[in-house]
Amino acid sequence: MKNYTSLTSFILLGLTDDPQLQILIFIFLLITYMLSVTGNLTIIILTLVDSHLKTAMYFFLQNFSFLEISFTSACIPRYLHSISAGDRTITYNVCACQLLFTDLFGVTEFFLLATMSFDRYVAICKPLHYMTIMNPRVCQRLLFCCWMTTLLILFPPLTLGLDLEFCDSIAIDHFACDANPILKISCSDTWFIEQTVIVCSVLVFVMTLLCVVFSYMYIIRTILRFPCAQQRTKAFSTCSSHMIVVSITYGSCIFVYIKPSAKDEMAVNKGVSILTTSISPMLNPIIYTLRNKQVKQAFNDLVKRLILLSKS
Repeated sequence: MKNYTSLTSFILLGLTDDPQLQILIFIFLLITYMLSVTGNLTIIILTLVDSHLKTAMYFFLQNFSFLEISFTSACIPRYLHSISAGDRTITYNVCACQLLFTDLFGVTEFFLLATMSFDRYVAICKPLHYMTIMNPRVCQRLLFCCWMTTLLILFPPLTLGLDLEFCDSIAIDHFACDANPILKISCSDTWFIEQTVIVCSVLVFVMTLLCVVFSYMYIIRTILRFPCAQQRTKAFSTCSSHMIVVSITYGSCIFVYIKPSAKDEMAVNKGVSILTTSISPMLNPIIYTLRNKQVKQAFNDLVKRLILLSKS
């Protein structure tokens, strides 16, 4: 985001100007943020300390929880500070870093969800070879590929963003620095960078969605061939948490990341951004915990250990 007018800061307009509504928003976001961090951090700790949660599935879940914490922490605390302090200004460098990290963590989540769907495919369709195929080295390489692919896809639009000019308007119609509202206030010709953002967004969406869809096509076909109804129910239950999280993530983000033009109204985007940055990270650990017996058992065991330690 290059500037030719000595730009040092932006103004984030936030969600509303109503003081009473701002208080409600602050309380809501603070609670959801604390629950998000607590829930995802709990999953990370459980997968690290419990010996039963050392499979590929929980390795990816651990990293997904890390991404959820990082993603929500990249924007929500700054907005909470803005509401409490009444200061809507954000420096140019902080804004650029916020944009980079929210995109980095958000896009990596898509690729990790696709990788997790592949893990479920191997577990259901090739159970006898699961430990061989999804060994620790393969899991680490898949995770590395998620991060590197994200960086390669984000590099073109972020590089183009360095040449943006800002003239009179420095007010960003959002509660965080996001690509669309920043392009909206730029006095540069943003057509090419808008098209680049759309192409990169569609590329991420299509690549990951195809992986998810094909994985679950094979999974469902395999499950339906099981002779026993109990086997089918158990197999579906192992995938249900991931399917719910995928539905929430893709359903909410499609309106934020795939837009025809950055000049469109930002009201819908801001509302959906609240869903993706605060509510989804809070719901995901709840979904995985409530629908997973191993995680619940690991949590109960950890609580018992802590109680015993406190008594001793």
